[in-house]
Amino acid sequence: MGSHRRLVQTSGFNRGAGAALCVLSAAAAALGAVPAVAAPSDDTRAEVDRLYEEAEHATEAYNKADERADSLREEVGTAQDGIARQQERINSMREALGSLAGAQYRSGGLDPSLALLFSDDPDEYLDKAAVLDRISAHQAGELKDLQEAMRELTQERSEAARKLGELEKSRKAVAAHKRTVERKLARARELLNSLPSDERAAYDRASRSGRSEMPDLSGAVAPSGRAAAAVSAAQSAIGMPYVWGANGPTGFDCSGLTQWAYAQAGVALPRTSQAQRYAGRQVPLSQARPGDLVTYRGDASHVGMYVGNGQVVHAPYPGAPVRYDPVGMMPGATVTRP
Repeated sequence: MGSHRRLVQTSGFNRGAGAALCVLSAAAAALGAVPAVAAPSDDTRAEVDRLYEEAEHATEAYNKADERADSLREEVGTAQDGIARQQERINSMREALGSLAGAQYRSGGLDPSLALLFSDDPDEYLDKAAVLDRISAHQAGELKDLQEAMRELTQERSEAARKLGELEKSRKAVAAHKRTVERKLARARELLNSLPSDERAAYDRASRSGRSEMPDLSGAVAPSGRAAAAVSAAQSAIGMPYVWGANGPTGFDCSGLTQWAYAQAGVALPRTSQAQRYAGRQVPLSQARPGDLVTYRGDASHVGMYVGNGQVVHAPYPGAPVRYDPVGMMPGATVTRP
């Protein structure tokens, strides 16, 4: 995010600032004065670039924590459903055992020898005794099943409690990363507002200019129908705003754009740029094909989609809409084919 902005800013107002600086330097040299240094506004723009880059790092961390929280919410819901079903099973088993115990008590309350002595029909008694033996054996089996079910329920409750704890940690991480992003973006806006109005306007023009027109992509062929569909979806988002934490359809951050584009092609990508780096087969940059994911920097904190002829589509940074840029706009490019 940072490096390509600095490349962008070498045009337009920066060229003018550079020319003025050269004139001042020459005048200073002629007068024997100390060499000129970078104008404060140049430092301000560089600081804005740095803050935007750090905000993108925090945005990807936010996305990761938010994705984890979503996953944990599903796991907790599944665990709670399982606990409810297991509790119903245990309640049914207890009722059945209670009925068996009551029947056994009513039928077998006397000592077996006395029951045989007072029986009018010894053969009938022996038949009942055999049934009671079978009931006792069945009851013992049911009791064992009940004990096992209760152990499982205890384990499920313990696992659900652990996941709830993880969910709470993930929620706190989401909130912390959100605060970090918002703080850095607020500081960047504050610095931009401190620039003279003409330089601020020039910065805004540089952020938006010259990259919404489709570059020459003749001869660029996607390796599959899915990749072609993803490229088409990404190109349809050209001009949409960068919105941190968003994955479409009306705003995107960098990994949100690529995830959304591939979703339109029926392919599920992970939420973060770091995870997207490994969501397929790595290929050399020289062999990049349309639809390939291009991640940047050593920590893969930015991602775009290669569309052919040395161009990517990406969501650059706040204030700059989804656009085309050269694939070499940032350092550390790695290519992944989903």
